[in-house]
Amino acid sequence: MRWVIAPDSYKGSLDAAGVAQAMRQGIAQVDHQAVCILRPMADGGEGTLDALHAAVGGEWLCYPVCNAVGQSMDVDCLLLPDGTVVLEVARIIGLPDAGNSDVKDRSSRGVGQLLLALVRDGYHRIAVALGGSSTNDAGAGCLAAMGLQLMDEAGVVLHGRLQDLASVHVLNTDGLACCMDGVSLEVWSDVENPLIGPQGATAVFGPQKGVSARDIQEVDGWIAYFAGLLDAGLPHPLRDLPGSGAAGGLGYAMQVLGGRMVSGAQAVAQHIGLADEIASADWVLTGEGRSDSQTLSGKAPACVASLARQAAVPVSLLSGAIIADHAGALAGAFDGCYSLCNRPMTLGEAMNEAPDRIAQQAEQLARTILAVWPGRG
Repeated sequence: MRWVIAPDSYKGSLDAAGVAQAMRQGIAQVDHQAVCILRPMADGGEGTLDALHAAVGGEWLCYPVCNAVGQSMDVDCLLLPDGTVVLEVARIIGLPDAGNSDVKDRSSRGVGQLLLALVRDGYHRIAVALGGSSTNDAGAGCLAAMGLQLMDEAGVVLHGRLQDLASVHVLNTDGLACCMDGVSLEVWSDVENPLIGPQGATAVFGPQKGVSARDIQEVDGWIAYFAGLLDAGLPHPLRDLPGSGAAGGLGYAMQVLGGRMVSGAQAVAQHIGLADEIASADWVLTGEGRSDSQTLSGKAPACVASLARQAAVPVSLLSGAIIADHAGALAGAFDGCYSLCNRPMTLGEAMNEAPDRIAQQAEQLARTILAVWPGRG
């Protein structure tokens, strides 16, 4: 059989390439002649660059930037064979690196520093993978690094931290006017939330970044005030556009810079040639750390399933945990959903045993399929 193996990462346990290797190992136990095409996937969050590099290669580029709390660091981005440079927000201002810092002190400034450095070095096709940020500054820090001038009532320059937004008195966009001229900017995300309001960046994603329940309304007000000032100088207001609330409002900043929002999973799939590989496959296998109803909202396994359905190729889901929805939508999207947890175990045990358990489940799935496969023997 010809298998296409296209999982996302199992966060905290295995990257997407490691998951794909474990699935192949399991299939090979029973299908000794199997042709396994490994296409690790991502949806624009952590691991996007690694998945792209594992599938199509490319050249690593390294630049000095600052992280979410202003500490200097070197960060990699990936120049793909087609000339697109992809940067991963999680590598610059990721949540694990923010430590115990107050979210109000964090800034997306490093993202702007990297964007500006790439443009100055002559790269004119850039994609920004938005997932996994620790910031909630509406992208103000990113824009400030790229030329947006922010000052308080006393004329003191502000750097775009979340807590700065309430103090903005003067906002000057002249420095932003031409910094992205001639640049094609794609913004990869699976989030369609607006910038502000009950479905906005702060209300939905703020708590996981450290915004307390009592501060949500106040912080949302700061962001609304800042975006109101910035939108007033734009041809059309952007804060209510789908995706503007992604990555703590970086989606808004990227659209201010002329970025075009696209599905992260679909963009990765296109760059790795996934549709063509699936079209010639007998079976497709995908998965992620935890699958639930949100999986169908632009996550990598849903993208893989959609491509398989279009090609009339069976597709199965093998995830660490599977939380079925009452409507059966998740189960209906795949030809079988399989969880690693086949006995009582702690989360730590499941994560530590992931490679072996993935291989075991992939082997059992392959045995079932081969038992009725027309070409067996």
